[in-house]
Amino acid sequence: MNLFEQTVVTRLEQRTRRYFLKESLNGLAGTLLGIGGSGALAATQFAKPDLATPFATRAPLGPATAKRVIFIHLAGAPSQLELFDYKPELCKLDGQDCPSEFIEGKRFAFIRGVPKLLGSVYPFKQVGQSGTWLSDRLPYFEKVVDKVCFLRTMQTDQFNHAPAELLLHTGNQNLGYASMGCWATYGLGNENQNLPGFVVLLSGGAFPSAGKSLWGSGFLPAVYQGVQCRSQGEPVLFLTNPPGISRTIRGQQIDALRQINQETYEHFGDPQTVARISQYEMAYRMQIAATDAVDITQEPQHIHALYGSQPGAESFANNCLLARRLVERGVRYVQLFDSGWDSHGANAEEALNKGFQNKCRDIDQATAALLIDLEQRGLLDETLVIWGGEFGRTVYCQGPLSRENYGRDHHPRCFTMWMAGGGIKPGITYGETDDYCYNIVRDSVPVHDCNATILHCLGIDHTRLTYRFQGRDFRLTDVHGEVVNGLLTHHLARGGSVVLTSHQALSLRGVAPALFDLGSAA
Repeated sequence: MNLFEQTVVTRLEQRTRRYFLKESLNGLAGTLLGIGGSGALAATQFAKPDLATPFATRAPLGPATAKRVIFIHLAGAPSQLELFDYKPELCKLDGQDCPSEFIEGKRFAFIRGVPKLLGSVYPFKQVGQSGTWLSDRLPYFEKVVDKVCFLRTMQTDQFNHAPAELLLHTGNQNLGYASMGCWATYGLGNENQNLPGFVVLLSGGAFPSAGKSLWGSGFLPAVYQGVQCRSQGEPVLFLTNPPGISRTIRGQQIDALRQINQETYEHFGDPQTVARISQYEMAYRMQIAATDAVDITQEPQHIHALYGSQPGAESFANNCLLARRLVERGVRYVQLFDSGWDSHGANAEEALNKGFQNKCRDIDQATAALLIDLEQRGLLDETLVIWGGEFGRTVYCQGPLSRENYGRDHHPRCFTMWMAGGGIKPGITYGETDDYCYNIVRDSVPVHDCNATILHCLGIDHTRLTYRFQGRDFRLTDVHGEVVNGLLTHHLARGGSVVLTSHQALSLRGVAPALFDLGSAA
């Protein structure tokens, strides 16, 4: 949008009743701040970053318990019933027909007819000082179980992979919305100006179902989209100079491009031109910084033994080690995707009794190592680690229950994720599902609540981090989301919120009652 278009939009906005109401309410709320004792509203308003320096470090508006995030997504959705949510009553009913109330009137991805109930395939035992029930598929993770908080009652309203992945990472099941990593760097910038603020690492041999949209910037400036790095070969495709082009020549090219783009910006006023200058310069700095950051051969042998990593390979273990190296260098948000967790049982690779075992073996050691390594370096307290899939798996078997291959369908009603570090209570389990892990009976955590809590740990009030697009303010959680205080070591005040008592709210209604009737706002 150029300056002329922006001027037209601004003038049109100022003629609408919605604009008048918004500005009037802001003024009235400001006059009540002395009564509420909440501090100056101006000091808590989110200001857009300067696109000339889009990753400049920005102080959070509220108290933060985490400086950075590592989000480990198991694409395809691992079965909570084979890992974390032990249901002995379900095991007693193994092989029986599924009760009609579990399937009548419900929507499923693949289930047809009356399926058989399927108890946990693997044995469970209580581990750690917390006495957490854990499957025997995660022997390494057992050693760090007291460092994590289990969210037993995650909930989504999507039962297909791509929409559920989009909802989890962008707050909306449709394409075109910004990923959480983009929001985090848009709001806080990055601690290292020589590396991207949002880095994506893939393993498992495939992209997640929703593809690159999961780290796309949507309507946010393109500079905030995630940068896919590789643990094998060139860290970022086309980052190195082609043959015959030295770093000196490349620097001269960047200087020439900067001058051309600056003249273009001065003539047309398009802020995206400024962002383009910043991206060219970031790429130039990354040629050295990124190459060093992803070089895991620099790690001592005992660290490779801890993670099970192998330099030169493309693996989940390498990505976990790389994630630690990136947050250690100040990268704000690191997203890992590991594919291959869609355990329908259609073949051996998808079977809970075969392929699932291999996937657990692939991620167990490295996941535990990441928490151990972050803690021993003093990074866990300020790094929020999140682990989970896009939904859960059903309590019944998909297809015939045989000795060969069997699996479970998609289940959005309840599933398990876990968090660690960054202000999260360690050694607890939050929420409770019923005896069959079919429904939630206490403390549900919808996806938007989870995202609101993640931003909250970063010191971001999810209701205030917004971006104006197509005539309205968008945010990661849209019109939803509540911070789950039960997960937090400290109940933090929501940064910048204007908190009114009921008496003050009634006083405001008395001052301007018409302003509260927003139903007919244009």
